[in-house]
Amino acid sequence: MSETSVEHKSTSLNKLNYAIFVCSTSRYNQKKKKIKDVSGDNIKNTLIKSGNNVILKKIIPDDKNRIIDALKEALESSNIHAIIFSGGTGINPNDITIETISPYFEKTLPGFGEIFRMLSYNEIGSAAVLSRALAGIACGKIIYCIPGSPNAVKIAVERLILSESAHIVKHIRE
Repeated sequence: MSETSVEHKSTSLNKLNYAIFVCSTSRYNQKKKKIKDVSGDNIKNTLIKSGNNVILKKIIPDDKNRIIDALKEALESSNIHAIIFSGGTGINPNDITIETISPYFEKTLPGFGEIFRMLSYNEIGSAAVLSRALAGIACGKIIYCIPGSPNAVKIAVERLILSESAHIVKHIRE
């Protein structure tokens, strides 16, 4: 890591507040039953174990209006630094997270998706090309759109999001 990166990270916030939205119509429709949300729970637990806070966690359907409402709720909260949308990033016609969220980006961070796909390729091979993981900035917050599979969540959160979010928030606030 470069000397500049080390210096920037050393002056970044030690603890961030996150919002997590799991985009899954099938899980959302299980509301009356006990919902098994492995990926969402893994994101939350990993963030908390790393000393961060999870201010908001919701399961929402793959519905444009519901995704926009969730995004606006998080963007309007002064307590939230980073937002994670998990799911809806594939190539199925119902996967609309990227198309719904990306118009709100003031800046995109293409490196996030590129590195995520590289890390995924090392684990799952050429199927990594199906991932449309993406990150961007809006209203002074970092927003991540990541696949919903447990392995993808692990890669994204443990190897990228935890490593860089505080650094990104530092630069957003300068």
